[in-house]
Amino acid sequence: MHACVIVKRSLIYLSFLLLSNIAQGAEHISILYAQVTKTDTNYSLSATIYYPLSPRIIEAIDHGVPITFYQEFQLLEPFNIYWQWQQNVWSRTVRYQLRYHALSKQYILLSLGTLQRRSFPSLDIALDDLGKIESLSLPPKHLINSSILTLQIRSGVDIHALPTPMRLGALISDKWQIKSPWVDATWP
Repeated sequence: MHACVIVKRSLIYLSFLLLSNIAQGAEHISILYAQVTKTDTNYSLSATIYYPLSPRIIEAIDHGVPITFYQEFQLLEPFNIYWQWQQNVWSRTVRYQLRYHALSKQYILLSLGTLQRRSFPSLDIALDDLGKIESLSLPPKHLINSSILTLQIRSGVDIHALPTPMRLGALISDKWQIKSPWVDATWP
């Protein structure tokens, strides 16, 4: 066989695999609720996030692979009333690592910022806890004119934090590309 025939068949096979992966479609993380509330001296965010995981990610967690989730927040302010562009005046990313501990048969959720560790008997309960954001304090210095601000939130799986042997496969596969779009929080 000629080399060009082999390359041509390989490209056709590769494009077929990519198209079949796109047709299957991946689950998307959903921001079910995002509400800013005013406290005595500040504003805080409460939100609920739904994390539907693909069977591939569940299998990795059940085999002890640590999976890192991120929650991103950004506070946007318009440049002026004539422009639709907005500038980011504050942003914050919170990361959590979820893993299964086979000896204790517990799912461990670790906050990578505070190193606070929580244990759960099932994956569903761990994901429910991961999806609850309660009273996240917003920076008061940026909230002087809150009527023109937009607070956006999104969440996803950080595939760049996977162990190196798994990273390339995760970058190619849509089964690992699980994230939510930016969602605007409602203000009081």
